[in-house]
Amino acid sequence: MDGTVFDIKEFAINDGPGVRITVFLKGCPLRCKWCHNPEGLSCAPQRNLRTGRMVGERWTDDDLCAYLLKFRRAYDISGGGVTFSGGEATMQHEFLLSCSERLRGHGVNVNLDTCGYCDEAVFRSVLRHVDLCYYDVKCMDSELHRDMTGVGNELILENLKVLAGSGVRYHVRVPLVPRVSDTVENRLATERFVKGLPRQPESIDWLPFNCLAPAKYAVYGMKYQFAE
Repeated sequence: MDGTVFDIKEFAINDGPGVRITVFLKGCPLRCKWCHNPEGLSCAPQRNLRTGRMVGERWTDDDLCAYLLKFRRAYDISGGGVTFSGGEATMQHEFLLSCSERLRGHGVNVNLDTCGYCDEAVFRSVLRHVDLCYYDVKCMDSELHRDMTGVGNELILENLKVLAGSGVRYHVRVPLVPRVSDTVENRLATERFVKGLPRQPESIDWLPFNCLAPAKYAVYGMKYQFAE
């Protein structure tokens, strides 16, 4: 089995506990206007117009796991592991499941960084093979969510309930996007929703807005939609 990876970040310290390697899988069902990984949106490889390099490399599950397991000593010493991100990692759920199951079989901690927009059955199957989940909630107003990301938030909130009902450790993460999520109304609505979940997250992480994204769009021939 193989999958498309657009980046691998070694010795990451902000993508879960300890020292980690973050694997960015290509493809995302959302189109957030402020997305800071535009090269991860499409499932297909893309050419970087500045460097000429194709972004999006095919890996087999055998090769990727063999590479990630080379760092087991660093994981063990630091309490770290591997984080699967994107794009949206569940877009390649079969590849994700195969890699996660193998890594955990070798005692490696696996974190899923997800927007939560996927079929519930797929999400439940993925949760059985991860130790931790970083779960993004963009904003609580569904119409605003649809305008800013291309989809409503109903499925995302339902899958958050599924996550809270599982035994998987999790954090709710909210990117503080100007005039979208960084408002008093949205913060209070998020906190109310989280308090009503069957199991509380380890934290709600309010993430600073990333102002560096616009420069990345031009090199992939894309337009930044949140320029205003």
